Amino acid sequence: MTIALTEFARPRLFPRDGRLTAIQDCSAEAFVARLNAQAPLAVLDGYAPFCKLHVHANWTSTRCSVIALDEHNRSQLRSAYEARNKDELPVLVRWFEGLEPPIARYLVPILYDREQLAREGTKIEADWGVVGCLYTMEPEEIPMVPITMMRNALGVEEGGSGVALDRAAYRRSVEFWERHANWRP
Repeated sequence: MTIALTEFARPRLFPRDGRLTAIQDCSAEAFVARLNAQAPLAVLDGYAPFCKLHVHANWTSTRCSVIALDEHNRSQLRSAYEARNKDELPVLVRWFEGLEPPIARYLVPILYDREQLAREGTKIEADWGVVGCLYTMEPEEIPMVPITMMRNALGVEEGGSGVALDRAAYRRSVEFWERHANWRP
């Protein structure tokens, strides 16, 4: 099995501005080389048959991507309409500012198979392509953000995967994200 980094994931995981919310202490090339050379600790099923998550012990100083919301940090929660890239419509997102989460224990790359990536207009030579990565304390998946589930259901034309909305999974996602948010320095 071979893994490649997609052009969709590259600027999000390895931005040129060196932001602290991205993967640290590792180039994109070294990241992909490690994924191809080292077996994951676990392979988790994703939200669709074409999606897998590989659990790796964090070998970087990358921090957790999510912080729990509480009465002490609620005032540091921000929101705005943003698009993930120039082709997508902006959606409402929220994040913490001014908080520093702990270093993640795990990196959990999110992989799509070659066939799904081709349906979405991305050609890769590898069997699997990295479309994202979770930075976690536990060797498990963080629920997909509700708006990403909606975008997926809208289809490839809107930046999604074309997978229908699973109402139970959506409710679990809302329950998690009502109590958590991403962070920005």
